[in-house]
Amino acid sequence: MMALRNLLKSAKPIHNLARCYSAGAKLVDVKVNDQNGVATVTMQRMPVNSLNYDLLSQLVDAIDDLENNKTRGMILTSASNTVFSAGLDIMEMYKPQEEKCKKFWTTLQDTWLKLYGSSFPTAAAINGHSPAGGCLLSMCCEYRVMVNNFTIGLNETQLGIVAPKWFIASMQNTMSKRDAEIALTSGRLFTTEEALKVGLVDEIASDKEDALAKAEKFFARFAKVNPLARQLTKASLRGEDLQDLLDNKETDVDLFWFSVSQPMVQKSLDKYIEALKKKSGK
Repeated sequence: MMALRNLLKSAKPIHNLARCYSAGAKLVDVKVNDQNGVATVTMQRMPVNSLNYDLLSQLVDAIDDLENNKTRGMILTSASNTVFSAGLDIMEMYKPQEEKCKKFWTTLQDTWLKLYGSSFPTAAAINGHSPAGGCLLSMCCEYRVMVNNFTIGLNETQLGIVAPKWFIASMQNTMSKRDAEIALTSGRLFTTEEALKVGLVDEIASDKEDALAKAEKFFARFAKVNPLARQLTKASLRGEDLQDLLDNKETDVDLFWFSVSQPMVQKSLDKYIEALKKKSGK
């Protein structure tokens, strides 16, 4: 498959990396542990890390930098104490301009392709609520540690939205196909403990520091594993999902634009935004 071949071409030797840097305008912060070469990528578009074009672009740049610098692994987390990511920024879809809206969706596609198909191992330290797009990012990672007393899931159907095929593929790669079907069709949000039971997360943490520590332990599993063998095995397991989006990328963008530009959808977004304004008192 083309996706697999591309991933094979990107195979690189892995070595220790000791540096700390920030990407872009501080919507994404990247720090690399000089002892184990693992990067911690922190989303910090406060207050809820809603995924807009700028945040997604910086995530893409950060992953590219880590690929180029041969990182040993990446932990994705949030600067918020209560939200990992609230999902897609509604304002990117509200009264949209076609070119801008399609560019936003293409950037989300690219973020998924790079994170889901990364050559290095990945873990998510989920330190807050993680609905919709936030759940998608965490499922792109190979291992998920979630702080207790939060919720996670793809709740698109509750909002009248159909999750794209690659969202579905991510969930089916994470939990059983049957559990994924029930969760997706009902738009269910799982508590941390419920998510653990169905395999949506792998471990529960008491707080963010505990989540980060447990995520780092995940990478120790590969200490005696040939890095190239691990990378190519991951590419084989995820290659079909990646190739499917690559083959249908433009169609997926057109479908998104058709859906979001419908008057009924815009009316629903308008009501939702008004409800948020009333809730915040603005």
